[in-house]
Amino acid sequence: MNKKQWKKLLVTAPYAQLLIKDNILYDTKEKQLRAVKRNWTKIRFIIDPDKDVQLEAVRQNGKAIRFIPNPDKDIQLEAVRQDGDAIQFIPNPDKDVQLEAVRQDGNAIQFIPNPDKDVQLEAVKQNAEAIQFIPNPDKDVQLEATKKCGRAIQFIHNPDKEVQLAAVRQSGWAIQYIPNPDKDVQLAAVGQDGCVILYIPNSDKDVQLEAVKQNAEAIQFITNPDKEVQLAAVRQNGWVIQYIPNPDKDTQLEAVKENREAIWHVPNPDKEIIMCYLLSLPKIAHLLQDPSYDLKWEEEK
Repeated sequence: MNKKQWKKLLVTAPYAQLLIKDNILYDTKEKQLRAVKRNWTKIRFIIDPDKDVQLEAVRQNGKAIRFIPNPDKDIQLEAVRQDGDAIQFIPNPDKDVQLEAVRQDGNAIQFIPNPDKDVQLEAVKQNAEAIQFIPNPDKDVQLEATKKCGRAIQFIHNPDKEVQLAAVRQSGWAIQYIPNPDKDVQLAAVGQDGCVILYIPNSDKDVQLEAVKQNAEAIQFITNPDKEVQLAAVRQNGWVIQYIPNPDKDTQLEAVKENREAIWHVPNPDKEIIMCYLLSLPKIAHLLQDPSYDLKWEEEK
């Protein structure tokens, strides 16, 4: 076929360009640049594009590098800056390229065989959960990840106590991924968020107290809390009395003192608790200063 015939064919079926070595539709640099600016995928149909055209394509979409044979380091860097995952299409990227890739997307480390410690650290700084793609990360990498996101500990095999503490101090909820955490770790976790006591079976009294001091609503996750724990909770938030089965009078009273509306959750409140409630209402408290309001019922005659 002559050039005119090829051009007609390529307008309808661009993939036919892959059958020949000469550029037909994009036979000048200007045409090539216009094409990739409109649609980066056109780089696939440009034979031996010059560097400016390559750069334009990877700036549009880093993964365009897959269609560029033997891209130089500048092209590689530009591609991974746009999309870290583009590194999967770069054979044997050097350390500079690896670092740029993981700075853009920490998870790109999954496409880097045997990344060194510097690359690992950059990856978890960008995305702590990238540690799941690092076999046997050392302690520095583990700490970097868990300090950024406590839940990253779920991807660490047998983390030591220091790593566990770093994780729960960042997010108490990380304790759910720690089998058999010791008391120090438990206390650090509930100190960050009391409600994580949900994940601590058989917590002792010290841990329970720390939990309800941090968040009174943690009491709903404590089975049979003793009176001291109940009082600590309702002094923080009277409303949590709703989570305490059969609270005694002292606990009821403390709850209503903290929040008069807690009386809603007190079945059959006695006179002292009702008086506490009434006296918390300014208008009622003023009325009750009048001795004639003795709160004794008198039958009308």
